[in-house]
Amino acid sequence: MVDSKTITKAKMLQSPMELKETISNLSAEIKATTIKTAEDLETFRIKFLGSKNCLKDLYKELKNVPNENKKEVGQLINGLKGEAESKFEESKKYVASKNQTFSSGIDLTRPAEQLELGSRHPLAVIRNEIIEIFSRIGFSVSEGPEIEDDWHNFSALNFPPEHPARDMQDTFFIEKGANEMALRTHTSSVQVRVMENEKPPIRTISPGRVYRNEAISARAHCFFHQVEGLYIDKNVSFADLKQTLLYFAQEMFGGDAKIRLRPSYFPFTEPSAEVDVSCTICKSEGCNVCKYTGWLEILGCGMVDPNVLKSAKIDHNVYSGYAFGMGVERIAQLKYRVGDLRLYSENDVRFLNQFKSAF
Repeated sequence: MVDSKTITKAKMLQSPMELKETISNLSAEIKATTIKTAEDLETFRIKFLGSKNCLKDLYKELKNVPNENKKEVGQLINGLKGEAESKFEESKKYVASKNQTFSSGIDLTRPAEQLELGSRHPLAVIRNEIIEIFSRIGFSVSEGPEIEDDWHNFSALNFPPEHPARDMQDTFFIEKGANEMALRTHTSSVQVRVMENEKPPIRTISPGRVYRNEAISARAHCFFHQVEGLYIDKNVSFADLKQTLLYFAQEMFGGDAKIRLRPSYFPFTEPSAEVDVSCTICKSEGCNVCKYTGWLEILGCGMVDPNVLKSAKIDHNVYSGYAFGMGVERIAQLKYRVGDLRLYSENDVRFLNQFKSAF
């Protein structure tokens, strides 16, 4: 506590002027007093608000003040008491908060620790972007089970019994025999279910996780993500397919993107093609990413094979269609230039933090 050496006891005052000076000195002492502990608070209370506080002498001396000065001096004494009470209440709250801090071990006066915000996974971002692009031209989203029977995963898609994809080296079989079940190897199985349950026109994409019995490396994994598309209607042509894929490439990789189609083979499409997009990294001039060809492979596509339409009980003489499929990881690698496919599934925070600014 800060003691004022100029304070004179009220009983010694001889005039209103001296009384005012004492009140002023006590007010200055109240303002200058620093209260940090419960002991400081109690000392302050005893001196200014206790049963024998110094203000009582001022009230006693008030009766000796001339009548014309009593109102003024009385207001000053009351104001001094109010100052002491306000100081005490404020200090009481402060001391109480400090006691809580010390007892809990938490300093409530410290700024709050900034929480680190999470972000969406880069594959989820690419998947949602693909869905958004195709939704703008009328494609709906279809989903299906990840454990499939032979019919939906293979037979209805025109896979012959001797096709290599049926071999244990490529497929995770859960049950062999008459009721063969396996982890789906593509989301084309969802397209079969859509064709079985809906009538043309059909315009849908099927995003989801798929599984292949492959060795895990920088370029391959035993599970990955696909988005496959299907459009069936009257008079659907290969030109419609090409225009759709050009639209997708330019929306995903920029308006200057170009595509090229190379002949290929898939059991469920005929004719079939592999689709390349012009390398946006080197502007098609050639770099190590595109292996100096100026092109990057992004997906496979083709016209739906009539046998697939027959399997779904769709009249192939009336309807035609196209299908395409792409790996989400492949698109993400091309867009974010990630060289190792395994990074997407390891959930290394150091890797994922690099994509926050991109989202």
